[in-house]
Amino acid sequence: MAAEAHIDPFLDALWAERGLSQNSLKAYRQDLFKLAAWLNERGRELPAARREDLLAFLAAEVRAGRSPRSLARYLSGFRQYFRWLVRESRLQDDPSALIESPKLGRGLPKSLSEAQVEQLLHAPDTGTVLGQRDRAMLELMYATGLRVSELTGLALANLNLNQGVVRVLGKGGKERLVPMGEEACNWTGAWLREGRSTMLGGATAREVFVSGRKTGLTRQAFWHMVRRHARAAGIEAPISPHGLRHSFATHLLNHGADLRVLQLLLGHGDLSTTQIYTHVARAGLKRLHEQHHPRGSQQAGYTGGAGPAGRNF
Repeated sequence: MAAEAHIDPFLDALWAERGLSQNSLKAYRQDLFKLAAWLNERGRELPAARREDLLAFLAAEVRAGRSPRSLARYLSGFRQYFRWLVRESRLQDDPSALIESPKLGRGLPKSLSEAQVEQLLHAPDTGTVLGQRDRAMLELMYATGLRVSELTGLALANLNLNQGVVRVLGKGGKERLVPMGEEACNWTGAWLREGRSTMLGGATAREVFVSGRKTGLTRQAFWHMVRRHARAAGIEAPISPHGLRHSFATHLLNHGADLRVLQLLLGHGDLSTTQIYTHVARAGLKRLHEQHHPRGSQQAGYTGGAGPAGRNF
């Protein structure tokens, strides 16, 4: 039986039950197809995989140099698939049930400094149509913290420049309203009035930001653009696919934003996901505490020495 017959019904059920994004479903599909191909070479179909088969597959991936995070992603998808088979009475026992996930350190997001963001924002040549578009996209992403897919897929109908907000349909179909700020409104408005119609040349498109092909940009095209402008601005720090989103979150916290407000702006379903930014913005939070708490170091004469029990902080 073809691998699609085993995998596609599971993905359909996953989409119906959890409303996962197309990107998440695509990742599950790729991982399961990889496992199915590996099993097929050994004369076994995916639903008949045993615990030792899964362990052997993961061991082969370790030898191929896969990171613990990649292994954890594989295992997460496999678990959901085999649990679904058990729920559907297509399988009696889950072969992934007793396999432990690799231990992962909680990585901190990489973000740019405020000065580096300013350099990046000023890198596009706004005397050109492409430069107008790129400046507007960078300004909007930094102002709102949108995910890359949310930015590239942003529809005209979900943009309100008069009120200065964007309506975003995020992960799991959750909708949120995010304020844009004056600069992002100005640059996006200029792009809509001038550059966008020039680039479309009479054609129509639902997306706010379009390419020379008169369609919306892909995520890959956007990040090629970001890296190109970063090089032009002389920014040597690596920029990850979520670098501007992380910078948005970190800089808001550094300037006193509330963590729960940040959770709403980022579209996180769980506050624990947002709390990772408190580690990134620790210096800014310490400064705010010193400035505003009645027992902050400035008011209490704290000079950075030993604590109450002789402990240095």
